[in-house]
Amino acid sequence: MTLRPYQMTDAVIITSWLKSEYLMRQWCADRYEHYPVTPEDMNSYHERYIDGQRSRALTMTDVDEVVGYITLRTPADDTTEQRLGFVIVDDSKRGIGLGKALVSMAVKYAFETLGATKVSLGVFENNPSAIHCYEAAGFHRVSRQDTESYPCLGETWNCIEMEQYADAIIRDIKSDEIPS
Repeated sequence: MTLRPYQMTDAVIITSWLKSEYLMRQWCADRYEHYPVTPEDMNSYHERYIDGQRSRALTMTDVDEVVGYITLRTPADDTTEQRLGFVIVDDSKRGIGLGKALVSMAVKYAFETLGATKVSLGVFENNPSAIHCYEAAGFHRVSRQDTESYPCLGETWNCIEMEQYADAIIRDIKSDEIPS
């Protein structure tokens, strides 16, 4: 598996994985106005929002086959944080670890190439397979003062905030470490 910069021709394949509006909204929330998302829509979005500096789009390939897609962006002026988004893998290949591989490769890229010390993401609470994938890739849930929510398909979808730090080890506290 390799991670390379997104190419406009990838859009035909990636948009074909969005089999329903429900799945599309789990993928992008309200970033695309309508379903289905066309390759032209995706490329137009890239032209407007992916600048290659503060935001990057990456495609995961298996030899020459496109099997995943993800974005990284700097959420504020602090370049020590990168935020994952638009995470998706080929729907015909789900359940074999591609999602975990994609996320892990993007996190490694953020830490080693971009110099981030923290990688964060938001995931809808109604997307248990994505939550499991992120946890398997080393992400942990964090509490926020306010829950980010989006109106989707006549409902309100709440986000779970997750993050991972470079060189952080999270473990259970030992009984002898608890103050008396």
